[in-house]
Amino acid sequence: MNKINRLKIGGFRRLHAIDLPVRPLMVLIGANGVGKTSLLDALSLLSASAAGELTGKLSELGGLASITTRSTDTSELSLLVDMEVPGYEPLEYQISVAPKGAGYSISKEILSQGRGRPIPFKHIDSRGGEIRYYRTDGPRGLVRPDWDHNPLESSLSQVPKMFREPEELRRVLASASLYHVLDVGVRAPVKLPQQMKPATLPGPDGSELVPYLYYLRESDSGRFDAIVDSLKAAFRDFEGLSFPPVAAGLLTMTWKERGFPKPFYMHELSEGTLRFLWLASLLQSPGLSTITMIDEPEVSLHPELLSLLADLMREAVRHTLLVVATHSDRLIRFLRPEEVVVMDVGGDGAATATWADTMNLEAWLNEYGLDEVWRMGRMGGRS
Repeated sequence: MNKINRLKIGGFRRLHAIDLPVRPLMVLIGANGVGKTSLLDALSLLSASAAGELTGKLSELGGLASITTRSTDTSELSLLVDMEVPGYEPLEYQISVAPKGAGYSISKEILSQGRGRPIPFKHIDSRGGEIRYYRTDGPRGLVRPDWDHNPLESSLSQVPKMFREPEELRRVLASASLYHVLDVGVRAPVKLPQQMKPATLPGPDGSELVPYLYYLRESDSGRFDAIVDSLKAAFRDFEGLSFPPVAAGLLTMTWKERGFPKPFYMHELSEGTLRFLWLASLLQSPGLSTITMIDEPEVSLHPELLSLLADLMREAVRHTLLVVATHSDRLIRFLRPEEVVVMDVGGDGAATATWADTMNLEAWLNEYGLDEVWRMGRMGGRS
């Protein structure tokens, strides 16, 4: 798996100037309003840029004017990421978006790689509307597009063919996925019968949880058994899952518990049970994208489940970069300082992001748990 090394965010809400080393598991903690969700949104915007969906994502976030930092003179938003390339210098991608009339323009976009040269090799070099990219077929060198280039979408998403490493960067960024708290209302998709079809993920709203687990049981029994084992560790009376058909092409799922002669249907399970089932299925999925973001996974979960959740997150990072935002000091209890990013707000109102293991907490951690150190205010990130 290609490793993202670094993330820089400028001019995005409170994230005026964030420069953060990236690790496989990043759990963002801090009070309300310090920028945890903004960091997830910024990563989602970067992903949308690589996927050719920048216009739609900016609209979803309320437009450029609503997400740029308001306490500075500049209204430009900038994102930068670099990706490790085994045996070579890292690839660095940066994009800047500025207001233009009632809309926006991509003021700068550069995809470069050191390659041992004094001046980095440019795969894409676009500034002020002057678009150039490195052509890999025909005469080599930076050329202007000879196709219908959309100025409101990134060149990264439009260049027809690049070398293997930048193609991999494009794939890694474009595939990032963001998951919010699972809806478990009365008519939530996770509680209803679901279409029988191949599925590699349970879906952001749980709408493919049933076919995903059914096909996993049929095609990858070892992974399905691992999910069942996680559920047995979490719920001591849990015995198994079944998948009775309810109509042509529709499946439901039942939950069997010791001591009850009849199984429970999905709509009869508690909020915490449904959410843990969905999380355990998601984090052990073979279809996880290269970057996975989860906002507030602890909602509705009993404190005893949080230790298991922490273990599942550590297992997941063998296959994905996992970025999690949480308010839960109880979840922090089961994490290590090198897995936690403390987000806070400085005197100028701008957000800061600091890895907990760089904060000289050793003396405190000899006496207290990480959650207690956070509650005492020794790490910042408290209201």
